[in-house]
This record gives sequence, structure tokens and C-alpha cells, in this order.
Amino acid sequence: MGFGVFMHRSDSRYEDVPAVRYQFPRQYLSRVEACVGDWIVYLEPSKVPETRGYFAVAQVDRIVPDPTRSDMFNALVVPQSYLDFGTTVPFNDDDGPVERGLLNEYGRLSGRAQSAVRALSPEDFARITGRGLASDDAVLPRNDATEGPGMNDPVAPFLFDDDRSALRELTSRTVRDRNFRRVVLRAYADRCAITGLRLINGGGRAEAEAAHIRPVEHGGLDIISNGIALSGTVHWMFDRGLIGLSDDMKIEVSRQVNDPGTVGSLINSTGHLLGPARPSDRPHPAFLAWHREHCFKH
Repeated sequence: MGFGVFMHRSDSRYEDVPAVRYQFPRQYLSRVEACVGDWIVYLEPSKVPETRGYFAVAQVDRIVPDPTRSDMFNALVVPQSYLDFGTTVPFNDDDGPVERGLLNEYGRLSGRAQSAVRALSPEDFARITGRGLASDDAVLPRNDATEGPGMNDPVAPFLFDDDRSALRELTSRTVRDRNFRRVVLRAYADRCAITGLRLINGGGRAEAEAAHIRPVEHGGLDIISNGIALSGTVHWMFDRGLIGLSDDMKIEVSRQVNDPGTVGSLINSTGHLLGPARPSDRPHPAFLAWHREHCFKH
């Protein structure tokens, strides 16, 4: 087993779903096999407009032949292991490539940087994930927030040691909730997607919360397309099925709401979700369908 880097483009010709699978040709089979059971970091190449750099981490479960193409394989991701970085990590910093293992004996960038799949040293993995999961008080919940156990605990940096015990941070619910909040609020510009309100307190913290469309305990993922930025009251109503969304992002109010007039007044004037600018960040239809079927009170 070993750490690795998987390149993924938002405009990829491959049928990648980073949180679920990574499609790759036979030439990379041995390299991907070396990562099975371990963690990889996703990298978007610098040639992609508005590149995200190193943007996520995930654990590789197993490799299966691609059912549609005989020359391709899929690396399946361990369910719910995928996590977008709250802070995307650029390919270069002031000291050169963040992935130091790409430098040759002369301190220059080697040809390995062009490989779509490559091994990653423990030191480089620690550096990249440490920066990607770095905490920021400005995105933590308000002091009176009750988003779950541990959400108001003192912030600790992501640590890594030789025995790899710190890898438990990647599956810590506290770390993942904080990071999910950061990613979702950034995508929605700290604005409630239902009301349109963008309220920031004196400490720079947003009033909006990060809501999972399909909850983690019911198979939901910690990815932007499974999240919506919602004000506290709206979040409460959404989780209880009093507010829902159609596939075209029209906001629906349950017939079981006891004060539809007041609830209706909370909805922004468009009547539709105020979604992220980046299409891939918007709610995925599959998660919306799950919410309508299992949560929304028709």
C-alpha cells in the first residue's frame, strides 16, 4: 500500500466520479494497485481554467474492470471516505512544488509531474492534506451553534506522524463536518440559498449553516453537490421535510406546514434555489430525489 496522486479534470473525457470511482487506462494499473487500501489526493492540472489544484482526498477500496470499455479500469473509492479540501492547495508555493517528490536531483521539476497517476511520499501527503484541512475560525459555527458533538471544540491542526495514527483525522466526524461547512459556505458565498440572506457577525462568521441533502447516516457524502448553505431556521425545516427542492431547483413547501404564509415570505423572490456559480457544485439530482422520497412531507 502507499499514498498516491490521481489527476482529475472537471472537463475530463473519462467517466470519473471522484467521490465514487476513478477511471483509468491499463498503463496505470500497477500504480493504482499500489494505492489500494490507502489514501490518494486528487489534483486538477494547472491547464484547467480556474484550477483547484490539490482539491480532495479519498481512500481506494479496490479495482474493477470497466464494464463499458475493455481497455479501462475503475478504482472504487471507500464509501464516505472522499473529502473535499476546505482550502484548495496550489501546485506551487513559495518554495516550489508542494509535492516535493517531483523534484529531480538538480532541484528541477521532473517528468513525473506529467503522470496522471503517481506515488506520493508520506511527507508530501502530510504537507498537502495538512494545508487542505487547515482550520479557520472564521468558518466555524456561531458560539451558540448546535451542529453536533465536537463542533465547538478547540481547533486542532491536522497532524501526521510516522506511525500514520493521525490518518484517523481523515475519518473524524468533527474534522469532516468543519471541512464540509467550509467548502459549502465558500461555494454559496456564505449566503442562505433559500432566503438569499448573507448575515455575517462581528467575528466574521456566517449565520448560514452547511446542510447535507442526504444525511451521512443515510449514505450521504461529504461533497459540495450534497450540500446547501441554509439559515438556521430553514435548515431545521429542510431536515424535517417541510421544505424541498425539485430537480430544476424550484423551492417547494410542504402541505404540512402550519404557517405557509410566513414560510413563503422567507423564500427569495425567484422562488428557486440560489445555487453556486460552478455547475458541478450545485445540488445533484440524485441527492434531491432522495430527499423528496425519504424526507419531504408531500
